[in-house]
Amino acid sequence: MHYFDTHTHAISSDTGTYPSKPLGGTHSQWSRQRPADADQLVRSLDAAGVERAALVQASTFYGFDNSYAADALRRFPDRLVGVCSVDFLADTAVENLRYWIEERGFRGVRIRVSDGTTKVPTPGSGVSDERMRAVWDYVSEQRIPVCIQMHSKDAPKLAEVLETRPGMTVLLDHAGRPDASGGAPYPHLAEIGRLARFEGVHLKVTPPALRRLDDEPGADATEVLRRLVGMFGAERLMWGSNFPASEGSPAELRDGIEARLSWLEGADRAAVLGGNAARVYEVAVGAR
Repeated sequence: MHYFDTHTHAISSDTGTYPSKPLGGTHSQWSRQRPADADQLVRSLDAAGVERAALVQASTFYGFDNSYAADALRRFPDRLVGVCSVDFLADTAVENLRYWIEERGFRGVRIRVSDGTTKVPTPGSGVSDERMRAVWDYVSEQRIPVCIQMHSKDAPKLAEVLETRPGMTVLLDHAGRPDASGGAPYPHLAEIGRLARFEGVHLKVTPPALRRLDDEPGADATEVLRRLVGMFGAERLMWGSNFPASEGSPAELRDGIEARLSWLEGADRAAVLGGNAARVYEVAVGAR
């Protein structure tokens, strides 16, 4: 099995070179309690047998300054692909994206639309804010994967963006936080399901996504995953450890996700655990 972890973070202890500028002014809890730098991340990936990982900008520590992640990409080009963060509402948003992607080597970008626990402000009126038009046009034309942190209730606004850019590649962090309230037959999964018609939309299955489903009364996380695969296809799901934001090693976090996918056929399971991410980020797995 060739593993590609689509959701990791890293921060440096050198706050002189890499000062902290968290979005919303509040540091994430994990960055205070269990920070990990790029070296620790790569050692943990080695221990887990993970070949590649997406290093997602730690915006609740660095905000829009992607310098530390960029330097980590330069040091570990065969292990890490980068997902930067920029202010989508800034007049210079496209210029900033060009710099981080074309000059500093990032392969994707992330936007937080609905926050988790750190109260990061929602940008404008969400993904359909007219001021974001130039950014959406740029990433669509350049085929840059966009990681979006949102709730399934935001799906209609994202659908507005995708209507005119149907080929855009989107990775929904934490599976788009699907609504499994009420349990079977899960009528509210239709919220996230309305995005399935856009072939570029993918779901990241992460520990926070599973925890959210496990905490929902009457819901069965494994059954919800089956239904999401039925909606989107196994070729549009991928896993992410959320290390170190989620407690545990990448190996432990991956094992917890892989156990929920044991019902998948071998080829589909391999795609979710490595092949789909390699295709989206256009890198090889299995070469090490």
